[in-house]
Amino acid sequence: MAQQSKSRAGRWIALAVVALAVIGVGITGALRWQDRVDHGADMGERLTEFPVLDRAALDATQAEIVAVAEREFADPGAGTKYAEGVDEAWCADFVSWVLREAGAPLANPNSGSWRIPGVYTLQEYYESVDRFVPIGSGYRPRTGDVLLYGESSPFGQHTNIVLRADEGQVTTIGGNEYDEVRIHRFTLTEVSGVVGLGRL
Repeated sequence: MAQQSKSRAGRWIALAVVALAVIGVGITGALRWQDRVDHGADMGERLTEFPVLDRAALDATQAEIVAVAEREFADPGAGTKYAEGVDEAWCADFVSWVLREAGAPLANPNSGSWRIPGVYTLQEYYESVDRFVPIGSGYRPRTGDVLLYGESSPFGQHTNIVLRADEGQVTTIGGNEYDEVRIHRFTLTEVSGVVGLGRL
């Protein structure tokens, strides 16, 4: 009798584990599906074509950053491409990867690697090389600069690259924006949560 009770209890536990697993898979699938829905622009205007830039006005490094960014926008990889195979939030990985491919690699202050996987560490890097500029300092963004966002931004903690900046407006390209590479154009002063810029 005791053996039968243990057997029944074991079956109930196994059923409960299976039910929880099914629920977990369903929730994960729903969230992934929701992320794939076209959310439009989180801020300003979402562009579906690469912006026109005066490439003659760019220096060699800026021109290479734009070329790499344009190539990745046209044919983006999965997040793991930019994160050395690691499955993680990949906005900072994308920034690191584009800059490395363009010949302007970063240096992770903790590991020395070209890849900086976190936004906070990315800010630490720019501060350590005296290239971090807080918002409100009067600095005008340039092509190739890196925007850094805090938790209160429309993306949450995030980072992306400035493609173009004119008359208070910036056009950025970023990875892991709803699990995609996306381009946005917006007025910098109208977006909450922008912490600062990493100068090229």
